[in-house]
Amino acid sequence: MTGWHLPERFQTSAGFVAAGRTGAGPALVLAHGWPWSSFSWHRVIARLSEQYTVHWYDMPDFGASEHRADRPSGIDAQAQVFAEMLDHFDLRAPIVWAHDFGGAITLRAHLMGGVDYARLVLMNVVMMRPWGSGFFDHVKRHVDVFSAVPPHIHRGIVEAYVGGAFADGIAGDDMEQLVAPWLDAEGQIAFYGQFAQADEGLTAAFEEKLDQVRCPVHILWGANDPWIPLARGRDLALAMNRPPMTELPGLGHMPQLENADATLRAALPALAP
Repeated sequence: MTGWHLPERFQTSAGFVAAGRTGAGPALVLAHGWPWSSFSWHRVIARLSEQYTVHWYDMPDFGASEHRADRPSGIDAQAQVFAEMLDHFDLRAPIVWAHDFGGAITLRAHLMGGVDYARLVLMNVVMMRPWGSGFFDHVKRHVDVFSAVPPHIHRGIVEAYVGGAFADGIAGDDMEQLVAPWLDAEGQIAFYGQFAQADEGLTAAFEEKLDQVRCPVHILWGANDPWIPLARGRDLALAMNRPPMTELPGLGHMPQLENADATLRAALPALAP
């Protein structure tokens, strides 16, 4: 976990967030997805910090940031928080590397909120409809039931769900770090609350603007993604007027954890000015 730490605390419109930064060079912001946290970047931060000032944070309701059931934390709220975090970091038009629903958040902030980037790298992102699996839809319809399951059953659900993102598994220590924030009482409510707040209308609102991104874009995609098929990434590239797209053979939904070296080999040229 070299370089990954969350020493900063910052109050946002959706609660406090935990954040960190390291390195020297052009500003690079990492945007994690769901149900992850900034820990999902821990295998690439040290290498990135050799060339960039790297910024990361746990979104509200994720990781070490505040978990509150009484306020929204969907894509629209998170896009607002992303803009607030750029202000907190005092960044104007940074480079952004976004993963999973971090892609929808950063695109919404850009296309609907006027937030500018120097470059945008999108990796296995939530964007093109439909978003989720049959299980995702089932949980969304029965959030109250799942929120009340006993802790040991909840842990089994979280571990199975998280484990389903990988093409070939990950280290046990990484798995424990990924699931741990969701296992206490607040985490359990937040975990299923994210299913409830998933609204495809929040990406449909700017889907027709995807060809209007105001910065260079590069798409990375784990070719064996069990959650968001490679074909969805190709559809995104088509909607964005075919920016460069790099397919990552043998990797699933979490390339940065599954094979950090291969992911960096693809990402570093895409991030470079």
